[in-house]
Amino acid sequence: MEADERDAWRRRSGLSHAAAAGIGASLDVTEVAETLVDLLVPDFADLATVDIAEQVLVGDEPAHLDTSGDVRLRRTAAAQSPEISAEDLLAVGEALPPVPDSSLMRPLMKGLPVLVPDVATLHAKLGVDPETLTLFVPSGAHSSVAVPLYARGLILGCVTVWRSQLPSAFGEEDAALLLDVVSRAALGVDNARRYTKEHRSVVALQRSLLPRAALDSAAAETVGVYQPASGGLGVGGDWFDVIPLPSLRVAFVVGDVVGHGLDATAAMARLRTAVQALADLDLDPGELLTHVDDLVLGLAGEEATGDSRSEAAVLGATCLYAVYDPVTRECAAAAAGHPPPAVLSPGEEPIFVGTVPGPPLGVGGMPFEVTEFAAQPGSLLAFFTDGLVESRGGDIDEGMERLRSALAGANPDGSLGEISQGIFDSVLPREPSDDAALLLARTHALSSDQVAEWELEADLSLVAHARELVTGRLSDWQLDDLSFVTELVVSELVTNAIRYAGGPVGLRLIRDRVLVCEVSDPSSTQPRLRRARETDEGGRGLFLVAQLTDRWGCRFTRTGKTIWTEQPIDTP
Repeated sequence: MEADERDAWRRRSGLSHAAAAGIGASLDVTEVAETLVDLLVPDFADLATVDIAEQVLVGDEPAHLDTSGDVRLRRTAAAQSPEISAEDLLAVGEALPPVPDSSLMRPLMKGLPVLVPDVATLHAKLGVDPETLTLFVPSGAHSSVAVPLYARGLILGCVTVWRSQLPSAFGEEDAALLLDVVSRAALGVDNARRYTKEHRSVVALQRSLLPRAALDSAAAETVGVYQPASGGLGVGGDWFDVIPLPSLRVAFVVGDVVGHGLDATAAMARLRTAVQALADLDLDPGELLTHVDDLVLGLAGEEATGDSRSEAAVLGATCLYAVYDPVTRECAAAAAGHPPPAVLSPGEEPIFVGTVPGPPLGVGGMPFEVTEFAAQPGSLLAFFTDGLVESRGGDIDEGMERLRSALAGANPDGSLGEISQGIFDSVLPREPSDDAALLLARTHALSSDQVAEWELEADLSLVAHARELVTGRLSDWQLDDLSFVTELVVSELVTNAIRYAGGPVGLRLIRDRVLVCEVSDPSSTQPRLRRARETDEGGRGLFLVAQLTDRWGCRFTRTGKTIWTEQPIDTP
């Protein structure tokens, strides 16, 4: 064997070994393509390009070999020797122009290589105009080989190599070697494609389980941000939620389940759904967490004979639930093993609310204390998970201080999106080891002329007076068109409160995008909606209230209960 042949054999053997060791380690399509071209240049070729089907880049399947589907390619990677000029060639990231079907390139769709020992043949048989040809063929090239990225019955793309400085033209042995190397890369590309598809599906699942990032209501303007841990699937169990409540109030929720991946996402979905359902009952924050705690114990019992990862994800969960009232301008919060919220009041330094955290969900038998605090109009409330302030090997107190400093440096009147991104940039490490969620809320408050409230004694003769009070205030608010229905609602609810609960009876109207009518009494008896029979003398009042208003409901308070109704206000 001559020296040149031995050198060529060593280069081919080294290329084959390097491909076996280096290709397929990444689950990123672009990285696999870049690794391939770096292996081929400059020892095997002067220029190498990888063009991949656009469907593959987003995780979908391209056309099968036995179909005539249209394969649209996009240049994904390219490498050339320093002596090669590639200015006129198609750049990385650009789509390849369509090429007419020709006998020269047809073998590629059958999974076979195309060897062109003389580029003049390519000029003659490719069937494209000279301007398009310069996008494919480098200046000065004398030979080329094109090999399809073929794996599991799919044409994923094409690899093309060119020689211009290397004196020898490509031969059959070179084509066979390139086919072997590219076949390894094709499996790596297909594995990366499958991973991309699964990753997109899982991320889409989690994103669909979270609320809209930005919301604006009468109570608050909110923005939520979620950042998965680095590595893995990039999904986990941190979540946030903003739940509108009756009487223009709003609930803020932030929670964290143990672990990452689909188990954590599934546990998060269960807990978020449970919190939403319980919030619809308008429970006290501490009572709501008690019900969630009971639910977690039940779910853990179901999982006891199944996957221990699912059980751990549910049992280790933490949650914070807070309710803000724009009328009283107060917030009530309860926590289950969760960090406290931060409050940045206008003109003041940010502080962390001194909540009394209960145990994580699933412990059972322990109360969840409710902490109440004032929230001035324009205050910034920050609800977050421990992944934002706690890092592997770090001190959570240091993380809390970083968060406090970031809030202190934020413009309280600025965009919540910019503030939340600034907090993430300054508090989170570059590669976080845990998921992190942040919910920012800028509080609103209703002015005094949007609220009217009265207290009535337990005297049925005062029902007519209650109707007069309501119609007078609606006239002041220029809402006379709502007087008839509101009079009926007030008459029915006040009469029932006096007759069955005694006094004092509270009556309140709240005007914003809707008209809220509330009647409070000292009884803890839940009203029941029923359909009266023809022989019944009563029982129709609450049914009429439900039919004439958009929504109605009842919530219990420390002193009794409040029945509320909502009517839409037509704005010109």
